Amino acid sequence: MKMEFTIKHTWDGLPVSHEPVTIVLKSDNAGLLMEVNAPFFHDPPAPLGEPGKPFSRLWDYEVVEAFFLSDRTEQYLEVELCPHGQHLLLLLSGKRRVWKEELPLEFEVTRMKTKWEGKAHLPWNYFPPCTNKFNAFAIHGSGEERKYEALHPVPRHELQEGQKPDFHRLEFFKDLSLKGLMGEDWKQPESDIWKSLTN
Repeated sequence: MKMEFTIKHTWDGLPVSHEPVTIVLKSDNAGLLMEVNAPFFHDPPAPLGEPGKPFSRLWDYEVVEAFFLSDRTEQYLEVELCPHGQHLLLLLSGKRRVWKEELPLEFEVTRMKTKWEGKAHLPWNYFPPCTNKFNAFAIHGSGEERKYEALHPVPRHELQEGQKPDFHRLEFFKDLSLKGLMGEDWKQPESDIWKSLTN
């Protein structure tokens, strides 16, 4: 089983002007396999961190992001993947409230001249209990040319004058049925990491 998502819009609902980014979720032994297929813009240049390792503030670079949310608790996992091999995983409890970051990740990248593919193995331990919402984003470009794209953008009628892109608008995330991916009898495994937050 797999689920496929295509990022066809900018954060504010306009169509993207290039081959869109796709994200595929598949069941993996101990979690989810997240596969990214994306154009490679090489803009901005690569972060100076070691490929395969976490890199702080990766959102300032070229990146594809996925957010897995439990809407009841506003707890979420944020996954950021870079075509140069760096990654950044954050756990948040409450909007923008990071309580754990730079978690280790098994992440492989294949980079070609104009596109890249990434495979990230996300362990269930990183997912907040009752994960049921999802959104995904892509960012590239520098300065005035920086582009912010969203799977589920802010609806046009909700836009305010002078509004800036904000990927933490949790109210615009859409349903994600992990049971649909894993099978009806599946139950999300308990997470020691998230348990440690509540104790």
